Amino acid sequence: MDLSTSTALVTGANRGFGRALAAELLSRGATVYAGARNPEQVDLPGAKPIALDITDPASIAAAAEATGDVTVLVNNAGSSTGADLLAADLDDIRLEMDTHYIGTLSVVRAFEPQITANGGGAILNVLSGLSWVSFPDFGAYCAAKSAEWSLTNALRLQLADRGIRVAGLHVGYMDTDMVRAVDAPKSDPTDIARIAVDGIAAGAYEIVADDASRQAQAALAGGVSVLYPMLP
Repeated sequence: MDLSTSTALVTGANRGFGRALAAELLSRGATVYAGARNPEQVDLPGAKPIALDITDPASIAAAAEATGDVTVLVNNAGSSTGADLLAADLDDIRLEMDTHYIGTLSVVRAFEPQITANGGGAILNVLSGLSWVSFPDFGAYCAAKSAEWSLTNALRLQLADRGIRVAGLHVGYMDTDMVRAVDAPKSDPTDIARIAVDGIAAGAYEIVADDASRQAQAALAGGVSVLYPMLP
């Protein structure tokens, strides 16, 4: 895919990994809409700030109406409440699902018609190694990312004949505000953004960007005993 002739929309582009993705796309010559709930926070030279709250249907519809030329959609916006499935407030669990599953789906539904009308293109959903393995301390996030992975697989099949390649990016911890308190190895968001955009350009369906995600993917074939060796 020739990104130099593409117009991309990146959600959650005002900071962190979304900003890195927008910057990488700009460096390849793409026109980039930087979606954010507060577009005045977008400080990336060359990007076009656009108001977009992926949990608000009216905001999504307004963003789609304000564009029209998008050929690459990057669903990056996310949440991380740290919600435990048994003990957390259900509102926090709903937020995870509303953001990662319903929010991602709503943005795809809003922007697919213009991508199709513009001759096709690409959608990248930013997933996680936690799409494949779950941990109880933040089980709501894991469940939401697993749901988003399933959504990605279904849309990949449904949109193929419309000329839209749907890719999933699986990655572990990155050095962003979302996981600032986590004491674990973290990838540089700039490096992962380069890998992700390489994948879009190559027409990849699945982009597994780091060792943690590769290990989680490999463990799937081993079943529960391999994924969760701590079980009795």
